[in-house]
Amino acid sequence: MALTWRSFDFFDATQVKLPSEAASASSPEPSLRSLFENNEVSAVCSGSDSLFLGGYDGVVRIVGPSWKVVRSFCAYEVSNAPAGKGDGAGAEPTSITHMRQVEGTSLLVTVAEGTGDVQPVLKVWALDKPVKKTGIPTCLSTVAINNGKKPFPISAFAATDDLTQVAVGFANGAVTVIRGDLIRDLGAKQRIVFESDEPVTGVELHVDASVTTLFVATTSRILKMVIYGRGHGEPPKTVEDSGCGVGCMAVDRSTGNIVVAREDAVYYYTLDGRGPPTAYEGPKKMVAVYQDYIALVSPPTPSGEADAMRRRFWGAAADSIYTFTLIHPELRIIAHSETVLSDVKLIFQLWGDLYMLTQEGKVFRYREKSVQQRLDMMYQRNLYTLAVDLAQKCGMDAQQQNVIYRKYGDYLYQKGDYDGAMTQYIRAIDSTEPSQVIRKFLDTQRIHNLIEYLEELHDHHKATSDHTTLLLNCYAKLKDIDKLEKFIKSPGDLKFDLDTAIAMCRQGGYYDQAAYLARKHGEHELVVDILIEDSKAYNDALDYIWRLDPDAAYSCLMKYARVLIENCRRDATRLFIDYYTGRFTPRVDPPEQTAQPAATNGGFVVGAATAVQNLGSLLPLPYMNSSSTTSQQATNQPNVPEAQPDAAPKYSPPRPRTAFSSFIDHPDEFIVFLEACLQHTGLSDSDRSDLSTTLFEMYLHKANSRPGDDQHREEWEERAKKLIESNPPSTTPNQPQTAPSPLARIENSNVLLLSHLSSFSAGTTLVKEQSGLLFDIFRSYTSARDTRGALRALRKYGEAEPQLYPAALAYLVSDPKILAEAGDEELVSILDTIDSKGLMAPLQVVQTLASTPVATMGLLKPYLERRVRRERQEIAEHRRLAGQFRAETEQKRKALQDLATQPQVFQATRALRKSQEENAERHELFKFDLERSEDRFRTVSEWFGKGVMSVPNVE
Repeated sequence: MALTWRSFDFFDATQVKLPSEAASASSPEPSLRSLFENNEVSAVCSGSDSLFLGGYDGVVRIVGPSWKVVRSFCAYEVSNAPAGKGDGAGAEPTSITHMRQVEGTSLLVTVAEGTGDVQPVLKVWALDKPVKKTGIPTCLSTVAINNGKKPFPISAFAATDDLTQVAVGFANGAVTVIRGDLIRDLGAKQRIVFESDEPVTGVELHVDASVTTLFVATTSRILKMVIYGRGHGEPPKTVEDSGCGVGCMAVDRSTGNIVVAREDAVYYYTLDGRGPPTAYEGPKKMVAVYQDYIALVSPPTPSGEADAMRRRFWGAAADSIYTFTLIHPELRIIAHSETVLSDVKLIFQLWGDLYMLTQEGKVFRYREKSVQQRLDMMYQRNLYTLAVDLAQKCGMDAQQQNVIYRKYGDYLYQKGDYDGAMTQYIRAIDSTEPSQVIRKFLDTQRIHNLIEYLEELHDHHKATSDHTTLLLNCYAKLKDIDKLEKFIKSPGDLKFDLDTAIAMCRQGGYYDQAAYLARKHGEHELVVDILIEDSKAYNDALDYIWRLDPDAAYSCLMKYARVLIENCRRDATRLFIDYYTGRFTPRVDPPEQTAQPAATNGGFVVGAATAVQNLGSLLPLPYMNSSSTTSQQATNQPNVPEAQPDAAPKYSPPRPRTAFSSFIDHPDEFIVFLEACLQHTGLSDSDRSDLSTTLFEMYLHKANSRPGDDQHREEWEERAKKLIESNPPSTTPNQPQTAPSPLARIENSNVLLLSHLSSFSAGTTLVKEQSGLLFDIFRSYTSARDTRGALRALRKYGEAEPQLYPAALAYLVSDPKILAEAGDEELVSILDTIDSKGLMAPLQVVQTLASTPVATMGLLKPYLERRVRRERQEIAEHRRLAGQFRAETEQKRKALQDLATQPQVFQATRALRKSQEENAERHELFKFDLERSEDRFRTVSEWFGKGVMSVPNVE
């Protein structure tokens, strides 16, 4: 079924008012009006902004824009003259029947015909080169056209732009081709290239590269032949077995197509053959090409076929009415149609308009209306698709075309065709305010159209954050997970506001999708926040952090440390330890992709808790090894990576103190962290001191965490005690520094303060012990009235600090309760030690015991008896020694007297001296005797008196 033609009036038709007077009063030329009305014009052509008229009198007249003859010259003389070089003598024809002006040049080609045996003559004129004597243009060449001397008129004429090839068709069916340089008159050759029994109705030349093809139309055939180039000399080929009438063949110079008008259609021919025709029924007398239009002249309807109404209106003239029509074949538009009460003689283009010359000598101008006017006509008839096609044909830009799309969309929307309307709104999306369209589709029933428009806004990068919010809300309302994922995973540049998209996904419960977006665009903290705050997937969040580079991992770790330690105590503590000890290495094994059922929340679908595992299929994790198949359980068990990167990233571990606040309310994990960090060899002394001090505090905290559980307390106090015991001594300013110790020194002041706050007396004691403050230790016990502690300190430090015994004696007799707690045996023991070491004089002991009413005479009596007994023994011994010494003195005196009066033998003296020298070298005897002696000074005196300490003689 043929497509319907739509009729419009795209052209303003006006009759040209031809001047009735001559160009000048002195000019012999008739007026242009009289030339047309008197039918004195035999040929017309246009070109180079001028109209050229050829007359039956052989005169060429040039008409300017004012429709006045601006120039004329006689092209053919009515006289006996040579018809051409070498052609012999004969009468020159005078009736100019064909003309061609070469556009953009001053060249004019004229062809004149005569009567009888006069051959047609072709002339080429140089309009810009007048002859000095006559002033007429120079005739560049003259050629008599050969038709075998057959007196048949020329029915068709064509010439190439360079005038090297001319084709002339005759009514007897012959076609003559003239080849040569007609401009320089270097000689031309002509021959008859085609002969037929049918008259030639049209010829056209098609020049393509180095080949010239001649198209010939007869009343019954369309043929083509190569007249120059490859294929020259081959017989003509029939293109179609249907011909055309005279004037029904033209050429579309914009495409090179040959246009042929027949009753059923308008046909197009190329070198490849016939193209698709344009069906347009009706008889046709003339065809012309004007821009994108085909101008057609239809002859009067044969008698008997005119309808009664037409005959009633026109009367007898109904059988002589011609129809002039302008059609647009591609748009199937009848752009203009009118009846003409006279035969159409010629259709030509001039000054940008189309003109028609009738047989009555009238000239009509057809000026195309503006594009906007033509579009308005289509708008009035709601032909928006046709309007778009017209706009595209006219070369309107995209923004102008979008106006049409928008109008079309409004029209369809009013009709209730929402899908069609949305299609048009999307086409106009680049120049349409989105809110104008969105407001139309906010109804729930049109949500699919709204989604389509919002998606296109994002694809065209015209969406704002509000548009993104609205689109995601639509997805959520429809619970369309597939479209949501397709939207967020669209390839190419980011088409939406990232923060808005993530926020809306989280709000709607699409946690997997929110995490995917955040991870895809490197928002690591946001990924962790989604996994923790929304999905509650703490293990997955920790696993994600473990896959980041050190800088990103530290930021996330510190932000969410407390919640991670709360929910993933063991693994989170391990991560802290690895990071703060410089051993952090991003994991490379992917988590197991386990799907969990989705739940609904407020009408929205909530994603699975294991967001990272599900997201592994969407985008590779940082440092992920895609080939790994290691599975990890979402528990508090350690996730041991199966593989590590080739080289661990280098980073500087932060100071341990920065992690302390993360372990609030988690003392066990904090202790593990502190103990592990203390094993790190790269710590500075200040960091190591912080760790040791904090660890000591945590030990004491744990010791007091279970009131009444003595075993628990003793266990942790023992750890604290060992930590202090391993504390190295402090160095003085002048003492050289040594290599760092495994545990840096805990300041004594910190130990004392913490021990006091935790009631950890052992800590205070150890500090004082390490500082040599043994008396202070004992005093701390006595101040606290800790008798047992005081006695333990006495037994532990008494040897090093003997003065503790007198202090202990005073403490025991200071209060009856204290003495009762210690027992009389302890008091007796202390008195024995004081007595044996001679730490106090008996009078001091008596005074000490007598200062309080605690000690009884019964406790003191054994001490006094023992003391009196020993002193009596000493007195007796002294007396014995005194008598012995007096006897020895008398013996010495006697010996001296004998030495002075009697001779002596000294052998025994030498024998005694030798014995003393031998004893002097046996130091162990002296040491043994000294250790057993109760009076060491007397023992030394005795050995000295025996001569064992004298200086040996030097021989």
